[in-house]
Amino acid sequence: MSEKEIIMAVETSCDETAVAVLENGQKLLSNLVSSQIKIHQKFGGVVPEIASRHHLEQVNRLIELALKEADVTFQQLSAIAVTYGPGLVGALLVGVSTAKALAYSLNLPLVGVNHIEGHIYANWLVHGNIEFPLVCLIVSGGHTALVEMRGHGDYLLLGQTQDDAAGEAFDKVARAMGLDYPGGPLVDVLSHEGDGKAVKLPRSWMGKDSCDFSFSGLKTSVLNYLNKAAQKGEKVNKADLAASFQESVVEVLVEKTIKAVKKRGLKTVLMAGGVSANSLLRERMKGRCQEEQINLYYPPLEYCTDNAAMISKAAHYHYIKGERSGWDLNAISRLKLY
Repeated sequence: MSEKEIIMAVETSCDETAVAVLENGQKLLSNLVSSQIKIHQKFGGVVPEIASRHHLEQVNRLIELALKEADVTFQQLSAIAVTYGPGLVGALLVGVSTAKALAYSLNLPLVGVNHIEGHIYANWLVHGNIEFPLVCLIVSGGHTALVEMRGHGDYLLLGQTQDDAAGEAFDKVARAMGLDYPGGPLVDVLSHEGDGKAVKLPRSWMGKDSCDFSFSGLKTSVLNYLNKAAQKGEKVNKADLAASFQESVVEVLVEKTIKAVKKRGLKTVLMAGGVSANSLLRERMKGRCQEEQINLYYPPLEYCTDNAAMISKAAHYHYIKGERSGWDLNAISRLKLY
């Protein structure tokens, strides 16, 4: 075992196989991602069985490449970290089984990490001056929530989606519009060509003081708009529809976040998850935070989507607190964080 703290992390929660090596919680020695987007595109979404098979094919290769790029041997590692949920159970099992086998054979500590917590800690990969307490907007394909973070690993749920996650709504609307997979980024790109006020779409505020979200009604409104246009033989301006849909989602995400921060008397906002890469969300959140004199942090684009660097960073904080996982660690598809 090395005198330095060197953590290798494995991430296989969905359709990205990823491995990273982090030194002393600060220096990222390697960060490799093997994407399956092209494989799943023809199906219009992730096929769990296919995802699992490709993880099996890629994970050991990426481990070898990550160690080589980091110029580190197995014997120099301090711990093995792995995402154990939430996610696709078959995909998760590939990473968990691999990490457990490595940790056991090398007699190294095993650190299980919640995937959502990993997204939050992507911020700490690039921002070293984040002060607690703060409000974190977690917004991804499977999760949309507002969480108060009072310290490392200390979470208080303020509100969450009562139906579709924001990213899920993006993907479903994109599919209905005939866009490719993954749909969220394509809606973002297309929206730049459209008028966000062209199509009147609802905003779900869930009550005056609520920090909860709901996007199913908005999704249904878009589907109804498309169906009515089809019945009348009218051509839909997809750019206008994409822009209007995105405006509706972003307005609710931003205003609820600002309201939550002010309600809790705090001064810092973090954004985390794949949808935090959305250009309009970044622009509007930045503008509103400046208006309200609120500190805002979000990760670079390469750390917004699934990666193992974020898992290694989250694992670092568990590791220094002496938190370890047992050999009974298992994949939990609906793992909770808050």
